[in-house]
Amino acid sequence: MEKLIRFFKDEEGVTAIEYSLIAALIAIVIVVVVGSVGDSVNEVFQNIADVLNDAVS
Repeated sequence: MEKLIRFFKDEEGVTAIEYSLIAALIAIVIVVVVGSVGDSVNEVFQNIADVLNDAVS
Protein backbone atom coordinates (compact mmCIF):
# COMPACT_ATOMS: atom_id res chain seq x y z
CA MET A 1 0.00 0.00 0.00
CA GLU A 2 2.86 2.35 0.81
CA LYS A 3 4.36 1.83 -2.67
CA LEU A 4 1.05 2.81 -4.22
CA ILE A 5 0.88 6.01 -2.18
CA ARG A 6 4.48 6.90 -3.15
CA PHE A 7 3.64 6.23 -6.80
CA PHE A 8 0.77 8.73 -6.76
CA LYS A 9 2.80 11.33 -4.86
CA ASP A 10 5.77 11.06 -7.26
CA GLU A 11 5.70 14.04 -9.64
CA GLU A 12 8.80 13.39 -11.73
CA GLY A 13 6.82 11.65 -14.46
CA VAL A 14 4.31 14.48 -14.56
CA THR A 15 7.08 17.02 -15.04
CA ALA A 16 8.56 15.03 -17.92
CA ILE A 17 5.15 14.82 -19.59
CA GLU A 18 4.62 18.56 -19.16
CA TYR A 19 7.99 19.32 -20.75
CA SER A 20 7.19 16.95 -23.60
CA LEU A 21 3.89 18.72 -24.27
CA ILE A 22 5.57 22.13 -24.19
CA ALA A 23 8.25 20.95 -26.62
CA ALA A 24 5.58 19.53 -28.94
CA LEU A 25 3.63 22.81 -28.92
CA ILE A 26 6.78 24.80 -29.65
CA ALA A 27 7.57 22.47 -32.55
CA ILE A 28 4.07 22.95 -33.98
CA VAL A 29 4.38 26.73 -33.74
CA ILE A 30 7.78 26.63 -35.48
CA VAL A 31 6.42 24.50 -38.32
CA VAL A 32 3.46 26.85 -38.86
CA VAL A 33 5.60 30.00 -38.76
CA VAL A 34 8.26 28.59 -41.09
CA GLY A 35 5.57 27.43 -43.49
CA SER A 36 3.92 30.83 -43.69
CA VAL A 37 7.22 32.71 -43.94
CA GLY A 38 8.39 30.29 -46.61
CA ASP A 39 5.31 31.03 -48.72
CA SER A 40 5.93 34.77 -48.38
CA VAL A 41 9.60 34.46 -49.37
CA ASN A 42 8.66 32.28 -52.33
CA GLU A 43 6.18 34.92 -53.47
CA VAL A 44 8.82 37.68 -53.23
CA PHE A 45 11.32 35.70 -55.30
CA GLN A 46 8.65 34.86 -57.86
CA ASN A 47 7.84 38.58 -58.22
CA ILE A 48 11.55 39.35 -58.70
CA ALA A 49 11.83 36.61 -61.33
CA ASP A 50 8.78 37.98 -63.17
CA VAL A 51 10.21 41.51 -63.19
CA LEU A 52 13.57 40.25 -64.47
CA ASN A 53 11.88 38.19 -67.21
CA ASP A 54 9.86 41.23 -68.29
CA ALA A 55 13.02 43.39 -68.36
CA VAL A 56 14.89 40.86 -70.49
CA SER A 57 12.02 40.41 -72.95
